[in-house]
Amino acid sequence: MVNVYKKLISYAKEKRHFLFMTIIFSILAAIVQVSAFYYLFQLLENVIVQVNMNGAKKYAFMFAGFLATGGILYFLSLTVSHLFAFRVETNLRKYGIDGLANASFKFFDVNSSGRVRKLIDDNAAQTHMAVAHLIPDNIGAMITPILLLILGFFVSVRVGAVLLVMTMVSLVLLKLMMGEAQFMKRYHASLERLSSETVEYIRGMQVVKIFGVDVRSLKALNSAIKDYAQNALSYSLSCKTPYVLFQELFFAISAILIPLILLIVDLSGNLKLLSLELIMVFFLSGVLYTYIMKVMYLSMYIFQAQDAVSKLENLYDEMHEDALQFGDETEFLNHNIEFENVSFGYKKDHLILDHLSFKLKENKSYALVGASGSGKSTIAKLISGFYNVNGGEIKIGGKNITSYTKDALISQISFVFQDPKLFKTTIYENVALAKKGATREEVVEAMRLAGVDAIISKFKDKENTVIGSKGVYLSGGEKQRVAIARAILKNAKIVIFDEASAAIDPDNEHELQKAFSNLMKDKTVIMIAHRLTSIRNVDEILVMEGGKIIERGSDKELMSRDSVYKHFQKIYKTANDWRVANESAV
Repeated sequence: MVNVYKKLISYAKEKRHFLFMTIIFSILAAIVQVSAFYYLFQLLENVIVQVNMNGAKKYAFMFAGFLATGGILYFLSLTVSHLFAFRVETNLRKYGIDGLANASFKFFDVNSSGRVRKLIDDNAAQTHMAVAHLIPDNIGAMITPILLLILGFFVSVRVGAVLLVMTMVSLVLLKLMMGEAQFMKRYHASLERLSSETVEYIRGMQVVKIFGVDVRSLKALNSAIKDYAQNALSYSLSCKTPYVLFQELFFAISAILIPLILLIVDLSGNLKLLSLELIMVFFLSGVLYTYIMKVMYLSMYIFQAQDAVSKLENLYDEMHEDALQFGDETEFLNHNIEFENVSFGYKKDHLILDHLSFKLKENKSYALVGASGSGKSTIAKLISGFYNVNGGEIKIGGKNITSYTKDALISQISFVFQDPKLFKTTIYENVALAKKGATREEVVEAMRLAGVDAIISKFKDKENTVIGSKGVYLSGGEKQRVAIARAILKNAKIVIFDEASAAIDPDNEHELQKAFSNLMKDKTVIMIAHRLTSIRNVDEILVMEGGKIIERGSDKELMSRDSVYKHFQKIYKTANDWRVANESAV
């Protein structure tokens, strides 16, 4: 428990003074509240035993005043501790976001966005209750029972003895209710697995409905449900007996204690004093029950926080394990690209590229061609600098890309992906984000060159149309044009097209080809395409197979000999002829 709190507190060191404030408020609240119960005892003694109403009134005011003051102090303690908890929660999220900003793209390739969001957001939130109630409830749970026992013995030895026995038995039952730590880990692991599999089931709902698949047919989800049910049932059964005994210990005390007293106590004695003691036992046992229950819930929050911190730190370690490295260079001598004995794999034990070397000259266009998995998209990703290579160097302008600043490297490279991501904002803003401080004229011109003006003409609000609102959605080809407009606006010296022409609709292909031509002027261009007709005019084609470059040359050179590229073109032409023939038949 101490270790998890040390970790949590370390995420908000700048607000550590809040802890001292909440400690002081909590100690004062516990002392004042128990003092209020002392005045309650004096009040009852004046009413029942001494029958002194004037004295009773004085103690009634004292009781009310101390009780209210204790409540205010506890409220202040909770307020300060919640402020500290919010800071811890916020800093955990900030730490995660900072880690994401510096994590390599490899991290995102092996971790889905949903998993990362859930781990950071949900686990940061789970720490809140443990931190918020760290001091107030912990101090209350430790100090108040001790003060209550002292007060109980002050009332009478019998009252103190009853409260002492109840406290000892309660602690034993509480330990049994909380169960073994290893068992709780299994329970929470099964819950997390169930949550993950349920999300996957919902994501695949279309397939489920089309093929009429029920939950029992999905082995992973079905297994997760059964595993969680078994762990939940086992945990519930293990808690049942101690929880029932714990409840009976407090709520059935009157049914047990009163007959017991009638049997063993000399009723010829002072019945008024006996009545007072019984009232104090019932009242103080209720207060004791409240604080012991806080211990139980706090223990649950602590376990959840410990589990959450463990998951977060594992995720952060994974982020930092492959964190991107940047230097301080800002100037590029030229934009030649060179791979020098580069080895890379998304997994350590499986290399996609193995000691790959080649050079690309600036202001020329290149196309990477190859079967799926040959490594062509990997090369494009590595040039961006958002992946750490396993070995070798990637150079731009004769310098390792890790020697440049992050901003300098980003400013020199534009990407146009097959499935570009657009934000739920206006079309204008989706384009303008490519260049900080871009003028309206620059943005409008970029949209015109990319053919986006034809898209916005369909909408009432033109370029101010918000994507995703009021039923406004763009097709794959339209999204592509917005992405091309971004690249035109950015005007980076290196442009990478990753299957960029795959989603272009035939009606606008001519205009987009013109936009491509404008974008490619005086640039180092790398194209990755399955549409082989779109790369015939590039300066050089690199044919890849198994992470190696097996052929290199212009379209004319490669077609003039018995090359793998010529074989690809033949297959592509046959497939196109078959498609056209079938469309004509329809």
